Amino acid sequence: MLRNQRGLVLMTALTPAIWGTTYLVTTELLPPGRPLLAAVIRALPAGLLLVAITRRLPQGIWWWRALVLGALNIGVFFALLFVGAYRLPGGVAATVGAIQPLLVALLSAGLLGERLTVRTVVAAAAGVAGVSLLVLRADARLDALGVVAALGGAGVMAVGVVLSKRWQSPAPLLATTGWQLVAGGVLLVPVALAVEGAPPATLSGANVAGYAYLSLIGAALAYALWFRGLRVLSATKVTFLGLLSPVVATLLGWIVLGQQLTVAQAFGAVVVLGALVAAQVQPSRPRAVAARDREGKPELVG
Repeated sequence: MLRNQRGLVLMTALTPAIWGTTYLVTTELLPPGRPLLAAVIRALPAGLLLVAITRRLPQGIWWWRALVLGALNIGVFFALLFVGAYRLPGGVAATVGAIQPLLVALLSAGLLGERLTVRTVVAAAAGVAGVSLLVLRADARLDALGVVAALGGAGVMAVGVVLSKRWQSPAPLLATTGWQLVAGGVLLVPVALAVEGAPPATLSGANVAGYAYLSLIGAALAYALWFRGLRVLSATKVTFLGLLSPVVATLLGWIVLGQQLTVAQAFGAVVVLGALVAAQVQPSRPRAVAARDREGKPELVG
């Protein structure tokens, strides 16, 4: 069983690793200045494809639940992410977003009954520190609206993660994933049109390839793996895996784009990975406690 759980953790970790490739794909393949269009194309076609494959529509309360989850996990989250990314340097936005595991841990303690431990709080703080070393620059400037948007994005996604865990749909995983992607994509369409205007009249082959990757791999596959992990693993553990995203993005920038990788960044990556592993490891229980639980009575150690 432990081996199966480790395998599930690794499969779920593919999602933030895939998300970490988004910056590279966006800068190298997509038309500039169209982040909301990219968000719509990333979510809506992928959701429609999954709904078409599963041929399942929401039933009863799942109509509004799918809308709420789609808004939190995709629609509102992407919109706030867009505002934060445009008003803050990337390092500041990523560092603010790294508080999400702590937010999920706090919400999970209240809504899911998950235990909030010192280990989790310390790991969350270490994760924020590691991400700041990885991506934050000394000359970064703060913008109040940008910080609020980044915090709001982290908070909205945290609520979405916890509610995704709390509301377990009886429908197949791919169907519920599709519902959320469609709902989030539909909510983003008017925002994208209002902010960015009509889509470009023509797209290059590279543009089409980039959008196809973001939709099929970055949304359909990635979100299916993410929600699959949430069905089995604790919400807090799953969210800590999200810290992999800036690590992958930084490594790809170094390997593919030839960007500089400093000693401080490398140390930050190690800190992030350490926090991630610490959050996944189940603390060992004292023998006396384990024996007492097995026997249903206290064990006297003399």
